[in-house]
Amino acid sequence: MRHHRREMLDTTQSDAAPQQDEPRGCLFALSQPPLMIFLAVIGCLLLTAALHDLLWL
Repeated sequence: MRHHRREMLDTTQSDAAPQQDEPRGCLFALSQPPLMIFLAVIGCLLLTAALHDLLWL
């Protein structure tokens, strides 16, 4: 049985798609939910460690 190679899809941007002239910077990266969750977890761990050192040690 011979497998035929599938044709590759055309992934070029069409003329209808809006062009983005502005580069995406740090604020765009900070608006991503996975990054914010990661930073929140790290911040909570640092806050917990700081409060532990200040209050219980």
